Parts: sequence; C-alpha cells; structure tokens
Amino acid sequence: MNEPLYKNSPSHYALSLLAWLYIQLAGKTSRIKIQGRTHYPEAVIYTLWHRQQAPLVYIHRGQGVCALVSKSRDGEYMARVLGRLGFASVRGSTTSGGFMSLRGLIKALRGGSSLAITPDGPRGPSFKVQPGIIYLAQKTGAPIIPAACALSRRITLGSWDKYQLPLPFGRMAAIYGEPFRVSGSDDVQARSRELELILNNLTAEAESLVKGGK
Repeated sequence: MNEPLYKNSPSHYALSLLAWLYIQLAGKTSRIKIQGRTHYPEAVIYTLWHRQQAPLVYIHRGQGVCALVSKSRDGEYMARVLGRLGFASVRGSTTSGGFMSLRGLIKALRGGSSLAITPDGPRGPSFKVQPGIIYLAQKTGAPIIPAACALSRRITLGSWDKYQLPLPFGRMAAIYGEPFRVSGSDDVQARSRELELILNNLTAEAESLVKGGK
C-alpha cells in the first residue's frame, strides 16, 4: 500500500523528509490537550477536516493507521511523510481511482487496521462531507470516529481548505467524538449532513479548548 508513485523524484524525498522533521519539532515542543477516546480495540474510521491533518497525524504517529491519500504529486509528499510517521496509505480519492481505493480501504479495515479519512478532501469544498465515508461505513460496519483539532500558533496556507500547520512552542487541542455508526438502510445524504454538523461542532469545541490556554 505504501509504494511511491514518483519513485525517482529527489524533490519528493527531500521535501517529505523536511516536512517529517518539522512535524516532529512542532509536536514535541507543543503542549497537547486531548479530550475523548483515541484508541479502540476494533478497527475504526477516524475522520477529520482536511485542514486539520498535521496535528492529528502527529498524535497518531506509530499506530499503523491507514490513510487515504490522493494520487497527485502533492499527495505523494503526504504519503511519504505519513510513511515516516508509521502510517500506511491507500492511494486514490473520490475523484480518481475511487473503486480501487475503496477496495483497498475495505481490505485494510478487515485486516484490523484503523483508517484516517478527510471527508472534504482532496479538493473540497471544505467542511462538506462527501458520501464516500458513509458508503465505506455501511459496507464494513466499522464505526466512524469524528475528530477535530485546533492550534494556538499556526501557519495558514493559501490552499482551497486554508490548510493549517502548527508552529513550534504552541498549544494543540484535539477532541474525539462518540462513535458514529451507520446502518445499511440509512440515507447516505442525511447521514453525511449529520456527520458534517458533528465535525463542525467538534472544531468549535477544540478552538475554545485551545484558547483556554491551560
């Protein structure tokens, strides 16, 4: 699952190494506050907004979580960073290689690996749950674990989602919601909207928590 798509790219190697070092620095120098349950005996589907990836990647480093990463050149950087942090990856998205990536995610879940999915990625619109994650939960019966993160010190990129990178020596707040279960008879669009609301509420709670400063 982790085979690089751009094997002979020195830039991907160098930049992913720098990104890994930066995430380690930011994480190790930050005060991290976590609310909610982060580990489960069963395989689960962690879900979070695309802009909040970096801090939660650090929190779940070394746990063997499998992430869905796009097949783009930008996705290659992320896949290599994730690999250095102990993640596996399935390459694809809802817009490219959707069927094959779904098969890979189902295989990972059935093999006992938890997943990490950004339901508004890889191209947005931001803060809108695309239905793929609901289909996946219906197909496998795995619970979705909604999560959100906020940062006291950050760099906000000019990307479609205003991607956030933590600055060193700041505070991180991460909040995990209750398991969100989907049955085969559920309306996909309705459940997508419900999950969207939960993620937005958790984001607001995380922002309040990090502003508390303790």
